[in-house]
Amino acid sequence: MRKTLLSALALLSAASMTVSMALPAQAADKTLTIYTYESFVTEWGPGAKVAAAFEKTCDCKVEWVGVADGVELLTRLKLEGEGTKADIVLGLDTNLIAEAKATGLFVPHQLAPQGLTVPGGFSDDTFLPYDYGHFAVVYDTEALKNPPRSLKELVEGDPDDKIVIEDPRTSTPGLGLLLWVKSVYGDKAGEAWAKLKDRVLTVTPGWSEAYGLFTKGEAPMVLSYTTSPAYHMVAENTERYQAAAFSEGHYVQIEVAGMTKTADNPELAKAFLTFMTGPGFQPIIPETNWMMPVAATDAPLPAAFDKLVKPEHTFLYAADEVAANRRAWIDEWLSAMSAK
Repeated sequence: MRKTLLSALALLSAASMTVSMALPAQAADKTLTIYTYESFVTEWGPGAKVAAAFEKTCDCKVEWVGVADGVELLTRLKLEGEGTKADIVLGLDTNLIAEAKATGLFVPHQLAPQGLTVPGGFSDDTFLPYDYGHFAVVYDTEALKNPPRSLKELVEGDPDDKIVIEDPRTSTPGLGLLLWVKSVYGDKAGEAWAKLKDRVLTVTPGWSEAYGLFTKGEAPMVLSYTTSPAYHMVAENTERYQAAAFSEGHYVQIEVAGMTKTADNPELAKAFLTFMTGPGFQPIIPETNWMMPVAATDAPLPAAFDKLVKPEHTFLYAADEVAANRRAWIDEWLSAMSAK
């Protein structure tokens, strides 16, 4: 799951905690409760700006509830069941939507937004996309002069050049890397993980912890996104951190939101989903969530985005295939990573 970069630096120790926060709003009779990943609602993330913009249109209050990462969103929903307080869940990705639908907690949005552009032309009757990004190995150019140029080079490279990765059981980026390796190596994915494990410094529960360790200099590489260097270019005026372009291609993450069947005000929830794909929300994403917007707006992308890696090939498993195989593929990963 995509996390806001500044949160990785400031919230490293708190990334696995569940938090609930209500952003300031005018008094209103209606409250929209949105579950998301925690960095979305830090002071540097999109949450405050999104809430302020939507509250101007709805005479309502937006209340955010943040958990550590996207996979944990689904876990929490399963635990809460029909007792969930969520009206909207924002921060799952397409790898999880089949399992999310299987909970029976989501209802079709009955919306037909126009002009959405995502890799593969994703469309769904229950979940709407709000941003996307390709996973990438981001490296420190001052610490690593010869970064890997393919997944094969990453797997078979010098074990002294370490990488920090995320856990696929709790993190959507971790799951993304698992599926990326599976896309390239197929039945030999277990063998690839067995080789790669010697390069893995540590496996973190979520993206924030991983990126924080990377920027602290604990490892010269981290599993992140092709868009991550844009943050450093814009906010820090440095090109020190870059994404490696892999010859096989890159796995894409498409982040989505959906409304629950227990929503107190379904029309308000539907109004937010409409707003989410429009000009009040989409321009906020590039410089707060550091991902690609799914809809064109009058606001141009920052110039730094022109310097980013642009994958020539995109991998993306169908949601049903991920749901059918996720447990077995995670078990394969666990077996390889724990073998001596």
